[in-house]
Amino acid sequence: MLEQINLSLKLPKKDYKRQLPDLQRRLYDLEKTCWDEKIPSIVIFSGWDAAGKGSAIATLTERLDPRGFKLHKTQAPRTYEQQRPWLWRFWLNIPSYGEMAIFDLSWYQRVLVERVEKLVPKRAWRRAYRDIVDFERMLADDGAVIVKLWMHISKKEQKKRFQALEKDPLESWRVAKQDWERHAKYDDYRQAAEEMFERTDSEWGPWTIVESTDRWYARRKIFQTLIQTFEERLGDKAPRRYTAEERRGGEKVVDISKEGGR
Repeated sequence: MLEQINLSLKLPKKDYKRQLPDLQRRLYDLEKTCWDEKIPSIVIFSGWDAAGKGSAIATLTERLDPRGFKLHKTQAPRTYEQQRPWLWRFWLNIPSYGEMAIFDLSWYQRVLVERVEKLVPKRAWRRAYRDIVDFERMLADDGAVIVKLWMHISKKEQKKRFQALEKDPLESWRVAKQDWERHAKYDDYRQAAEEMFERTDSEWGPWTIVESTDRWYARRKIFQTLIQTFEERLGDKAPRRYTAEERRGGEKVVDISKEGGR
């Protein structure tokens, strides 16, 4: 499936720069409305190393109200976390009503890294598919919006990016031995990812493949996916879109911290 994705899609940088302010403001307006309507949301970033997850998250959150979202970077489970049900540590980071939780990696590491690197028994990652679907279904039934993004690049492109980072003295620290080891297992990870899509794509938690060879195209698609998802969830309660003239005139920016407080 991933082999059939068109990774040559591009967006001129000047077009991206022109469209970005409107995309950021629209997402801000939707964040504010979800806060007012007490609709929680979960945004999951997954995908290949060096696909641009970190920079995409930075751009996504640049104009959001920081009091309306929390960012969670998923690390390997600690010893005390391994003594509890494996989803326990993620339950602790589920957003409050109205808030947005952004996960840089997530519970899907169980069926990706932990599977391919054999960090857990086969029965554990096999059972995780059912656990994940049930977990997300429970969150959706409670009103949560779930957006799952897979940032996709080819093996050749990943190698090119690793090499470029290593040549930069200020960025070389970002590429470790483990990154190259995972790169060598690209096909194994691709197989694991495709099974993950097949088993965990659902009506309440669909996967979106983000073609990420071109960073400008990828970031625009991420914004468009989130905006469309929130607009569909809000329906008639979605804020209206302002015209260019209204924006130039400057509409009032609402402080969500004064709308119910924290």
